[in-house]
Amino acid sequence: MREPSLLPVFGKLGIKSPVVIAAAPTMSKSIKNSLPRMREVLSSHGGLALKLSVVVWTVLVLAAVFYITQA
Repeated sequence: MREPSLLPVFGKLGIKSPVVIAAAPTMSKSIKNSLPRMREVLSSHGGLALKLSVVVWTVLVLAAVFYITQA
């Protein structure tokens, strides 16, 4: 039985050439523009954001406890 010849896709002697991929961090323009804006908002409303996050966290914990006790 005859073996099939190597496909030309694999290059010479059946060895693939190494593919070099440069890993560069990519960030969209909207993210680059939003980061300074978020820093500005947090610096002017940091206390309010902290209080709001504590309230949301507390509500989530209470909801989880309620759900577990009802199950």
